[in-house]
Amino acid sequence: MGILDFILYPFYLAFFYFVFKFIRSKYNDPILQYYHAQGFWVKALVVLAFAVFNAKLSLGDSFVLYQREGKNLYELILHNSSNIKWLLMPGSDFDESLLADPWNKGYLLGESNFMVVRFVTIFSFFTLGKYVITNLVFSLLAFTGAWKLFLFFYEQYPHLHRKLAIAILYLPTFVFWSSGVLKDSICIASIGWITYSLYQLLVRKRDFLKSTILLLIFGYFLWIIKPYILISYVPFFFLYIILKNVNMVNSKLVKIVLAPLLIIGSMLAFTKIMSNLKEEMGQYAADSITKNMKSLNAAYENQANENSAAFSYGVELDGSIGQMAKMSPIFIGTTFFRPFLWESKKISTLLSSLEGLTLMIFTVIVLFNAGFKTVFQTLTKNPLALYCFLFALIFALFVGATTLNFGTLCRYKIPCMPFYVIALFLIQDTALQKKENLLKNKQAVV
Repeated sequence: MGILDFILYPFYLAFFYFVFKFIRSKYNDPILQYYHAQGFWVKALVVLAFAVFNAKLSLGDSFVLYQREGKNLYELILHNSSNIKWLLMPGSDFDESLLADPWNKGYLLGESNFMVVRFVTIFSFFTLGKYVITNLVFSLLAFTGAWKLFLFFYEQYPHLHRKLAIAILYLPTFVFWSSGVLKDSICIASIGWITYSLYQLLVRKRDFLKSTILLLIFGYFLWIIKPYILISYVPFFFLYIILKNVNMVNSKLVKIVLAPLLIIGSMLAFTKIMSNLKEEMGQYAADSITKNMKSLNAAYENQANENSAAFSYGVELDGSIGQMAKMSPIFIGTTFFRPFLWESKKISTLLSSLEGLTLMIFTVIVLFNAGFKTVFQTLTKNPLALYCFLFALIFALFVGATTLNFGTLCRYKIPCMPFYVIALFLIQDTALQKKENLLKNKQAVV
């Protein structure tokens, strides 16, 4: 990364500004126009901080692996067009003698890593291989997915637009870790497009061809890069679709009987799918997670030192289902609320610490003000809230159980963060509506 990156940045930013301005002009709703513009500028400017952080302050996969090898492959293709074949071949067939950095040997054999390198290589024909500009493209790609996710929720709860924007467009770690050359940027883009495409197909029943194509494309990307996100997300979204249709049934008896059966059935189906996809899921398959917990804990214990971001739960994890269930509140709490401020020894985790503290306070306030009855009613009567809550908790459980390093925890948890915050906002909204209705009833009596 050099001075030329920052010289070119304003020109590329201007280009994308007009592209997104054109897209924005198709919205008639001024609220959507406002948030689309806000979201664009947030993602475009955070890129600068992300690039400096990953290239100068904390070298990691973004710069030393994906950018370096993607730019290298781009230059190999420029030198000899026959090298374009590597883009079409699986990572396991890549000739490692062509690596720009011998230390990266073995990393591109994994298809998920090589897919990100492919993206960098392809984008480099537009960005000239400049790291800051490539980050900008990745960031705006993620923004398109985040925007589709915002649209999905906004179309159902337009009065919550500010809160939805906070959860999706402004959430600090969610924005930061999807603003550059990382798997996370592609994953966030994929989650958003998959969600909106399924919504168009199954709920609105429109744009069948377009939605199907987008669903297949981004479903493929997510399957290659992080299949465990796809497997953990889609069942709960389908649960939402099913329960949404159940809510249209007039018979309360049918709802009471059918809704729990659907929830249990979805859980069983999810477990069955996870078991049948052991090879594709690797260490993230349901049984593999519990088996690997002990070895993961031991490995991080060996890494831990005074300046390390590694941490321990203070107990020996034996990988059993029983222990995992027993410690699930700790695992989930770790994902959402840690590292605590006193545990944050690096700049890279400070942002997440502040966000975790804020989220913890907000969680307590919402649950305390709403009360158990309102929380229960929201989750049982609102399919959207239930789907957000279940996905967030299950995903947080497995991330917390398998990620014993605060640095990686900050990144791995971002797919579930917006859904958890939205679930809280929906609970809060239900509580506020109940209070307003109660107040209206009192006034009517008077």
